[in-house]
Amino acid sequence: MKTEHPQAIIANSSMGRTQILAISFCVFIQAIDGFDVLAISYASPGIAAEWGIDHGALGIVLAMELIGMAIGSMCLGNVCDRIGRRPMIIGCLILMTTGMALAATAKNVEILMIWRLITGFGIGGMLTAIGATVAEFSNDRHRNFFITLVAVGYPVGATLGGVVAAELLNHYDWRSVFILGAGLGLLCIPFAFLLPESVLWLAQKQPKNALIRIKATLARMGQSQNVSLPPINRITNSSSFRRLFERDLVMTTILLTLSYFAHVMTFYFVIKWVPKIVVDMGFTPAEAGRVLFWATTGGVIGSLFLGILTHRFRVRGLTIGAMFLGTVCVSAFGFVEPNIQALSLSAAIALFFANGAMAGLVAIFAQSFPTEVRAGGTGFVIGIGRF
Repeated sequence: MKTEHPQAIIANSSMGRTQILAISFCVFIQAIDGFDVLAISYASPGIAAEWGIDHGALGIVLAMELIGMAIGSMCLGNVCDRIGRRPMIIGCLILMTTGMALAATAKNVEILMIWRLITGFGIGGMLTAIGATVAEFSNDRHRNFFITLVAVGYPVGATLGGVVAAELLNHYDWRSVFILGAGLGLLCIPFAFLLPESVLWLAQKQPKNALIRIKATLARMGQSQNVSLPPINRITNSSSFRRLFERDLVMTTILLTLSYFAHVMTFYFVIKWVPKIVVDMGFTPAEAGRVLFWATTGGVIGSLFLGILTHRFRVRGLTIGAMFLGTVCVSAFGFVEPNIQALSLSAAIALFFANGAMAGLVAIFAQSFPTEVRAGGTGFVIGIGRF
């Protein structure tokens, strides 16, 4: 009986329960990432008040996990392509949880910056591993939708976490926000050990017992196990960084990096500074949290809407349109009347398009980079953008 390539089986078969569960777990982890990144935004008014730091110092604190994410994405993306998706997810979960827990113990700005850097390092690696995992567990028909669904996890975590954080801040100090994030990460670690390794990664890298592991995972998915290992391509298994700049990928790498860099600057301006801007207008931290809640809610709807549209339209055109409209709406935020309703609506519309575009870009990454450099390529693009 003729055997098939594992990639062809996954690409052309319907989605099984194991695949759906694996992707759902990745969405949940992405939600925790979203909360972990925004935890400092919710905590920043309380930190500034307790420690008496100015906007300049606070801006550095706000940026530290983004710097960590940049370093983590660029460094750990390549590691993920070498050691596998599952061990990278487990390791990054441990890093994130540790960073969040220790941030709650910080006694000064310098120590807090270190723990936020470590948290960001774990998040950066996690982003590359999750994107590759979801792309490789999805079939061709639904791949773009599931990748954009993972992007929805980010604002969902920020939104739901923001509701809880706002309530915590009414009763406790800013440290409670980091304790919440650490608890969520700790909850996920045992489940990460149950996650199967990517079949496509196993077929590409072919570690020891690769075929046995592939058949076992396909059995869990309810898919055909009539597979064989393809010949190892020594060229595509070379260094991820070198592969990204070979002739067939160099222009893709450069264009995606420039696009993501430009868009993420706009996206994180809204995410990071809206709460502090609203507080500076004279509103309370709880009211600022509500504005960010509606902003991230708009982001959730925008990502879902774009994901649904990918079933009928090309993701590249949708992403370009969302980026343009996001630019217009973020610019308009500066002219909104200083009342909570207007600020909330304006921020929600801006994030509707901005996060939709972010989801579209992640889907384009998965399309553009082959399996052997999918995490490394995504990590490189995200890393440059985070800086």
